[in-house]
Amino acid sequence: MGGNQTWVTEFILVGFQLQADMEVFLCWVFSLMYVISLLGNGAILTLICLDPKLHTPMYFFLSHLAVIDMSYASNNVPKMLVNLVTLKRTISFIPCIVQTFLYLAFAHTECLILVAMSYDRYVAICHPLHYTVIMSWRLCTVLAIASWICGFLLSMVHVILLLRLPFCGPHVVNHVFCEILSVLKLACADTWINQVVILAACVLVLVCPLCLVLVSYMRILWAILKIRSGEGRRKAFSTCSSHLCVVGLFFGTAMVVYMVPDSQQRQEQEKMLSLFHSLFNPMLNPSSTA
Repeated sequence: MGGNQTWVTEFILVGFQLQADMEVFLCWVFSLMYVISLLGNGAILTLICLDPKLHTPMYFFLSHLAVIDMSYASNNVPKMLVNLVTLKRTISFIPCIVQTFLYLAFAHTECLILVAMSYDRYVAICHPLHYTVIMSWRLCTVLAIASWICGFLLSMVHVILLLRLPFCGPHVVNHVFCEILSVLKLACADTWINQVVILAACVLVLVCPLCLVLVSYMRILWAILKIRSGEGRRKAFSTCSSHLCVVGLFFGTAMVVYMVPDSQQRQEQEKMLSLFHSLFNPMLNPSSTA
């Protein structure tokens, strides 16, 4: 790059570009959703920690999901709420990169935790007599730690590849936060390596885990259909339906954002889908305890 270029030190987050009164209204709505998400997931985490009866593999993974969802929302939503009510919508370069890193890290980790939860439900329904042996605390701990490590390591790869790129202008991010695809569009160099790694990561933490979840639930469905008791079928379905709903919404929106070819018309839709990830999905976690 030439020596006379000006390097970007901050970005401007465009947001939704609505009328001022509408943005204030959305700020109140999103703030309410954010508070509900924090209170709901916080209550789950507190109950699981305090009640010995909830010290089971299912609630162990649910507690990790609660921590992820609270962290996930807190990484993106507060800055977005501030931007909705202020004219200055800038974010410095380093906080923007940190936001990108944490967003990807928590998203990757949640994908893997959801797979672990689906495996737990598979063992509980398909192999109930061997459940305590198979889902030992050692296995649960290994699955949880591996999910966190893999999620953060994969996010680190994305950030390292992002930091090697020069950002010399423009500095306007057409998003509500520093989402990686929107930031990549501002790089002053070829980003094909980044795009390839993102696609590979989508296969690794979206397509493959989703296939594992679907296989687990197909076998769960087959096992449920063999249950003669109507009460038994209803109880088995109730333990899986909420989790399956969260899985479908999480993986579905993520695959639309990162695996469907980009277009100018889809940019506003992607903002809403990303916001859906940050606000609505964390609100669903408390309902999965039902």
